[in-house]
Amino acid sequence: MTVQATIPVNEPLLDGNEERYLIECIRTGWISSEGPFVHRLEEGFAARIGRRHGIAVCNGSVALDVAVAALGLGPGDEVILPSFTIISCAAAVIRAGATPVLVDCEPDTWNTAADGIADRITPRTKAIMIVHIYGLPVDMDPVLELARQHGLTIIEDAAEMHGQTYKGRPCGSFGDISTFSFYANKHVTTGEGGMVVTDDATLAERCRSLRNLCFQPSRRFVHADLGWNYRLTNLQAALGLAQLERLDELVDKKRQILDWYRQELHDFPWITLNAEPDGVRNSYWMATAILPARPENEKENIIRRFSENGIDCRPFFYPLSTIPAYSALPAAAVARQEHRQSHQISRYGINLPCALRLEEEDVRTVARVLRSVATAP
Repeated sequence: MTVQATIPVNEPLLDGNEERYLIECIRTGWISSEGPFVHRLEEGFAARIGRRHGIAVCNGSVALDVAVAALGLGPGDEVILPSFTIISCAAAVIRAGATPVLVDCEPDTWNTAADGIADRITPRTKAIMIVHIYGLPVDMDPVLELARQHGLTIIEDAAEMHGQTYKGRPCGSFGDISTFSFYANKHVTTGEGGMVVTDDATLAERCRSLRNLCFQPSRRFVHADLGWNYRLTNLQAALGLAQLERLDELVDKKRQILDWYRQELHDFPWITLNAEPDGVRNSYWMATAILPARPENEKENIIRRFSENGIDCRPFFYPLSTIPAYSALPAAAVARQEHRQSHQISRYGINLPCALRLEEEDVRTVARVLRSVATAP
């Protein structure tokens, strides 16, 4: 029997300046995308990432749409991206008329590596979409060198990487254009929302135009191109600014939660938690566990057993090549056979509760249930 979940997989922490800033929006009447908090969030977030320009949008998926469109990618172009990620990445490429080319993930980090990317480069390749997975950065140096050698653009999806760095440099600062999500389960949330960041002034202006229906500055209702209404509201930006002010605190709490999990599960080495390669500290957007390859450990079974114990959790991403919307595309059947590692971790991986309000006793409860329902090899 399923019981009411008492330990959530995720929920935001909203006890900073969030309420004060939202009240300011209401009292001043600035609730639309024209309000001052939008600009403050754009400037503050870009500065935190070390970028010159920030363009706020209404969610992380459309941030990818805007990025792909701003780069002018289209029919005949190929974009290399991971198989193990959310469908938004491939959807942005497909909607632009370009072709996504999928690469399997690495078995230990679950990220894409330069070697796998290199094998997929063709004369039609125009861009590499890097997606940092579950709080662990991609090894960027060899990817940047690969892009330089082949003259390729890098789109960096840093949706899960608020507050994370690679070799001391903020994630989100590596792409020709980079994107973030501010969904409610991210370290910085606006409920729904996103951000595009870049150092290129021309790209930034193109993104601002695309997110605002391509209005001409001098002739408001004359549109030289087709854009979208992807604007972020002042209310959302107010929430995001308050979250940004405490980003380091929120990342520290996530890391504390994972430390608790490691303490509780250290005698169960067959339960694989988030990777932390030498010299890299994961920022733990999600607390993850991969179980031994046994039928009873498949994610659907584990999620059901957790639910019976009042614990919420969520599945890993499904490999893009298995998703019906993607499988209808040409060559998807071939791609499905190639991404063995993505299939393996998706089949036996779950995201554990890591809500920012969790305390050590909550983690102890989750770990106890996990040990009881998961089967050792």
